[in-house]
Amino acid sequence: MQVIFESRHATGSTLRQEALERVRFVLRRLGATVPRTKVMFTDINGPKGGVDKHCLLEVKTEKSGVLVISSLASDWRTALDDGLERLVRALTRTMDRQRKPARTRLAKPIREAN
Repeated sequence: MQVIFESRHATGSTLRQEALERVRFVLRRLGATVPRTKVMFTDINGPKGGVDKHCLLEVKTEKSGVLVISSLASDWRTALDDGLERLVRALTRTMDRQRKPARTRLAKPIREAN
């Protein structure tokens, strides 16, 4: 699995290695279906503080296409963890939908003979 990291903010860039390891750890079970993941950190307000750390996760899957998850938090680690939690939930949901066949209705109801 290829993990790409982007951050224009200096503080976000210091978390590069930790973010890459965290993404690989969380997606280890789904690695066969996820060939590429992109992690982007941005600081919306700049140095003002508040809930302004933005984490964008973009995952390319083989069957489902591209899935994008966005999360906001007051620090980078929380934004990453929240985004990864939502990403895993969304990926497992789409994989379950693809695995389960649609229910088919019977053409005629079967009646018991009396």
